[in-house]
Formats: sequence, structure tokens, C-alpha cells
Amino acid sequence: MEKMTPKRVFINNIDSYASKCVAKFLCECVGGAAVDPDAGTEEEERTHSRAPAFQVVGTVSDTCHEDRPYVLEEYLHLNRDQLLSKLMDCDIVIYNITQHAEQLEEACWAASALHNEMERFTRPKMFILVSTVMTWACSKPVDPDVPFTDEIFRRRRAHPNFRQHIDLEKRVVKMGKSNRTLFSTYVVASGLQYGLGEQVFHFFFKTSWLGQEQEIPVFGDGCNIVPTIHISDLASVIQNVIEHQPKPYYLLAVDSSNSTMEDILKAVSSSLGPGKIQKRPFEEASLTQEFSVMELDSLLVNLRMEAVHLKELFSISWLCESGLVDNMELVVEEYQQSRGLLPIRVCVLGPPAVGKSSVAKQICEHYKLHHITLKETVSLSIAVLEDAVRSADPDADNEDSAAEAKELLESMKESMEQNGGLLEDHLLMKVVKDRLMSNPCRNQGFVLDDFPKTYEQAKELFYAEEQESEDGTSQISSSYKRKIMPECVLCLDASDGFLKDRVMNLPERLVQDHSYQQEHFLRRLDRYRENNIKDESVGNYFDELDTTPLYLEVSSSEEPDCLLLMQKILDTLGQPRNYGPGCHEVEEEERRKAEERMRREDQERAEQERREEEEATHRAACWDEWKAGLEGVRQQEEELLEVQSVPMRIYLMELVMPTLTRGLMECCTAHPQDPVDFLAEFLIRNNPFNS
Repeated sequence: MEKMTPKRVFINNIDSYASKCVAKFLCECVGGAAVDPDAGTEEEERTHSRAPAFQVVGTVSDTCHEDRPYVLEEYLHLNRDQLLSKLMDCDIVIYNITQHAEQLEEACWAASALHNEMERFTRPKMFILVSTVMTWACSKPVDPDVPFTDEIFRRRRAHPNFRQHIDLEKRVVKMGKSNRTLFSTYVVASGLQYGLGEQVFHFFFKTSWLGQEQEIPVFGDGCNIVPTIHISDLASVIQNVIEHQPKPYYLLAVDSSNSTMEDILKAVSSSLGPGKIQKRPFEEASLTQEFSVMELDSLLVNLRMEAVHLKELFSISWLCESGLVDNMELVVEEYQQSRGLLPIRVCVLGPPAVGKSSVAKQICEHYKLHHITLKETVSLSIAVLEDAVRSADPDADNEDSAAEAKELLESMKESMEQNGGLLEDHLLMKVVKDRLMSNPCRNQGFVLDDFPKTYEQAKELFYAEEQESEDGTSQISSSYKRKIMPECVLCLDASDGFLKDRVMNLPERLVQDHSYQQEHFLRRLDRYRENNIKDESVGNYFDELDTTPLYLEVSSSEEPDCLLLMQKILDTLGQPRNYGPGCHEVEEEERRKAEERMRREDQERAEQERREEEEATHRAACWDEWKAGLEGVRQQEEELLEVQSVPMRIYLMELVMPTLTRGLMECCTAHPQDPVDFLAEFLIRNNPFNS
């Protein structure tokens, strides 16, 4: 059995978003082997069939040192000769120019250098340019409802800021026509990329994730149709190009969606944020300092596109063929996993006055979680329902939901009136479930303070209903439990004597706020002890679900002991899982600095051009002024000469010219042989001043 040799693939900027995802995808691809049916075992055949199809190498920047075990070799700061040597060792060269404009020059050089070295190739090579649909941005459709396809790519017109991109596309295509068997070239025009942590859409995902009540901005009118593609699907397109080497050399890489920017951001906000958007002038986008210049231009693209060649030539295993909006749940999960934005869900239990709320507040402050208490949750739910009922429009489509909100509000108020300000269990469960299933709690996480109190409440709150599967068997749906089930349960405890002493030493104001009056406190303490003596306690319920509670004994109110207790809790929960100074944020900070430097350079360049223009205008004005002054001086000189010549003209006209004129006339009549001598004799004879 002969094992297939993996192809060596070069990718530029392998630590950037798109190139990194493509590299990881290709490294996970496996290739088949030339199997001999008469030799080897099934295990050997299986082993060979799992051999990697590609070995990926590439250039990196020094902005973020991230572990990339899937990359065979990484190159940093190579000169052109060194880079060409690395390119010559590869079977496929992929240059991604969708993110960094400074890669255009290097990509052009790399394609030209390989084309010039074709005679030295020991095996065929392929060059793939991953470009952008922004080279179509100014194309005029014949019919607005008919999408652009890659079959009419010659009619494309680039955005003014992407003319270098389209020039490079044309050069790459032309180079591949000289000898396709030896050096083939392809251009893959990618839609706006999403998935696996996000890039161009990251600002909106991050704003939604962080903003519990903040409306998500839509820059511009949001009506522009945005061609998109999941980054894994783009990598799959590139893999198919490598393996099938199609005849068309220009391919569109877009999914089948035709979503507008408003549709996309509404879906993002509904999945991660408050579900609200706000349209703002597009000029405000440049003030966020989150977007590169290329990304700002891309947000305004308005193209209806269809990737005809992908459907006709390849059998792509699409991950998100229907687009970002339809696959938002999957994309959000990828975003949270890739960015490490995983929620922390904690439940803090214990007898009254043991310090549950203080511990919960400190956990929430350290991990930026949401503190869930029954009193606040009920009050918030009533306020939300009242607002929904008050703002309901009888003629709107949500009339049924408004009626449901009104019915639930009336039931809650009636229950609280009949039970001394407390809700019945079934209403309380619904209110708490809705709060735990809200986007803020699902995104960042929560600390559930002193609830549930009984086994029955815990079972009802975290119970997952059985659902019938496709094969007819019943399965427990883990989706609901996975979203709200606490991953850590803290059970604080203390002796009754310690708790009574603590309550007696509390200020009167805190006693009233927490209902720690003697009879009420003792009744609550007895009820807690009774509920936890039973076999079916809250702690036992979590034990049954393989979530072992962490039991902590509180024996002192002194600060050192409290700090030790909190340190033990923080060690159990681990590091925060939110936006912090991680590698992604280092990359973003570096990008923001680079963008700020570029903006500053652009401003300085514009200022320099303005100064040069002012200097040119000033020089032209000075030249005009000098010419005007010179003309004035010339006129003055002519006038002065005119004045100074008047006496001489008078003298000549009166005393010289009459005699001279008669002499000349006589000379013309006589025609002497020597006219000058004749004129001289005439002047002597006829001198009026002779006596």
C-alpha cells in the first residue's frame, strides 16, 4: 500500500482571523491512500485513510503569540528571497487579502515571482487569491431582483477603495493562463465572513453580549443586502478548488442568503442582547475605533449575489448555506466558545443570615455576573409586564402576547394579595425561569441567591421534559437544563448559635430589610433545617445530577476568615470567562493602534496636501502679483520715455526734418551716383543757419 504524500500549503498572515480558520480547516482534512486490496489489513487501510491531506505553513505577525499546533512551520519577518524560497517548496499558495490592505503588494509580488520561476518548477503549483466581493460593490444590475453571478464576473465594478484588489485579481487570472498545467491560478471572491469568533461583525456581537439594556446600533438605513459566508464554508470552497481544480478561474464564495444588514443585526441582538436596534448615521461608525477602513466600506455593500459555480461544480458540505440569520444559534455558540465567553452559573444556598447575599455580590462583582434574588426578580417581572400592557397596541400583531402579559400580571398581583406579598410556587417558578433564560443570564451567567429552597422547587425549576426522538424512543432534552443549570452549588452553613448572635448584632435597619425579627428569623431557620434533614433536600437533588455542592462552614465574621472563604470559592470557580486582556483583545488593541496610526498618517497626509495646495495657490498669487507689478513698471518706463522724448521730437520736427525732407526728395529726383555725398552737399548749401 502506497501512502499519499500530503500537499504543502502556504497561507499568508496565518495568525489573522480568516487565514487562521482556513489553515485549521485544511489541517483537519484527511486524504485517501492508494489502497491495494491484496495487501494490508482493514486497520492499516483505516489508518492510511486518516492521513492528513495538507501540511500548512505560513507567515505570522508578532502581535499575538498563540499556540497553533496545526501549523507545520511559521515564518516571521522574511525578506523577499527567503519568502520566495518557502513558496517554491509548496504545492499550493493561498494569499488572503480580505483583511489587511498591506498584503496586496506582497500577494502581487508572490504571484509574479512564482510565474517568473515556472521553468524551475519540479511539480505543478497552484495560486489561490482569496479576494472580496467589494470588487463588485459598484456594479450596476440589469434587474434589481436578479442576482450577480460569477459567470458575469467581467462586468464587475470595484468600490473606489478596492481598485487595487480588482487590479490584482485581473493580474492573477492573466498569469494563470500562460501554462495552466504547470501554474494554475484562481480567484475566490469571498462574501463578508462570519463564524468562529467573528471579525467584521464582532463589534455588534460584543455590543450585544455586553449591553443588557443597550440598543444595538445599525449604521445607515440597514436596507443594504450583505453577501456573507461562514468562514468554515469559505475554507471548504478553497479545499474543493484545490482538490478539483475547476475550469473556471473566478469563483464567488457566498451563501444563499440575501439578508439585509438590519436583518442580521436584529438576529444578533435577539440572540445575545436586548433584541432592540437603533439606526444611527453611518458617520458614527468611524467614531467607534473598532472597524478597519476595509470593514467600514464593507458594512455598506449592497449586492444580491449567487454562487453558481459552487453549486454546479462542487458538492460542498455546507455548514451555514442558508446564511447567518437562519443559523444564528450555531454562530452564537461558536462565538462564545471561540472567545471564551462562557457563562458561569452559581447557586448559593444556606440558612438565613449566613452571608449568602454578601458572598453572591462578591462573586458577581469579580466575574461580572447577574445577581438573582427572588424579591428583585418578582419586582422586575411586574414592571416588565406593566410596561408591556401599558404600551400594547390593540391593532398590532402582538395582541395575543399583550393579553397573556395582562393575564399573568393580574394572576401575580392576586396571588401576592392572597399570600401576604408572596407568589404561589407555580408563578414563582415561571418568573425565575424567565429570568434565568433571559439573554443577560444566558450570556454572562448568574448567581442564584437562596433559591430553590426545597427539593420540589429545584426539580420543577431545572426539570427537563422527555421528548420523543426520531427512532421513537424517549430522550431527555438537555438544551433547557444546559442553559440554566448551575455548574457550581455553594452550600454555606453555620451553627444556630453563631447565626443568632450575628442577627442580634445587626443594625436595626438591616434587620427590618431582611425580615430578621426574632420570631420570623427563628421560623425561617427551623424551616431550613427541616428541609435539609430530609433525604430529598436541594443538595441531594444536585447530587443526583452529578453537580456536587461545595459545602463551606462559616464560623467567623472577621475579615481574614471572610477573605479565605472567598478565595476558596474563587479557586473553585476558576478564571473569569468574559472580555479581559486575552489574546483576542491584544489583537484588537494592536489593530486599534494600527488604525489610529493610519488615521493619523492620513490626517498628516491630508494636512501636507492642504499645505502644499496653499503654497501653490500662494505662489500663483505671488506670480500674478509680480507680473502685474512688472507690467506697471514697463508702462511707467514707456510713459517716462514718452515724456522725455517730447523736446527732442519738437527740435527735430522744427529744425531738422524740413531741410532733411527736401534733401531726400531732391536726391530721389536726381538719382546721383553717390546719394550720401549729394545729400551732404544739399544740406550744406541749404543750411538755414548760414549767414
